[in-house]
Amino acid sequence: MTREEKATVIQDLTTQLADSPIIYLADISGLDAGTTSDLRRACFKANIKLAVVKNTLLAKAMEASEKEFGQLPETLKGNTSLMLSEVGNAPAKLIKNFRKKSNKPLLKGAFVEEAIYIGDENLDALVSIKSKEEMIGEIIGLLQSPAKNVISGLKSGGGKLAGILKTLSER
Repeated sequence: MTREEKATVIQDLTTQLADSPIIYLADISGLDAGTTSDLRRACFKANIKLAVVKNTLLAKAMEASEKEFGQLPETLKGNTSLMLSEVGNAPAKLIKNFRKKSNKPLLKGAFVEEAIYIGDENLDALVSIKSKEEMIGEIIGLLQSPAKNVISGLKSGGGKLAGILKTLSER
């Protein structure tokens, strides 16, 4: 690979790192062709971009990026695959689900919304991260309960202020 080609790859990786709020580094070495194909298919279905990268080029891209990756570049040893996603827990769920059939991929580290996770032992914590849509759903559910109480209090109170207050205080 020539210097120009390396510079192009570094620039492409830097752009990808800048554009993605969710970055996972995984080790998929040792997977046979069929299992690797299954992993790539699962990533495609989950809208996760998977790419095997050269550690030195990824390290330079991380260095050139405006993001602070902390200790994440220290995990760039051996085989490294880059997983990019828009949903924080999607790659973690995919890895955990995929490991029911295989002992790989191993999580090296993750950068999720500026939080850094190092090591495979953080996989369960990453799986439990809620997506923006899940959080909005929970908040709406929490807000609906008091609103329903007020509406039912208004209906059962007979329209009189004293009756409404009595009904709401009982709840």
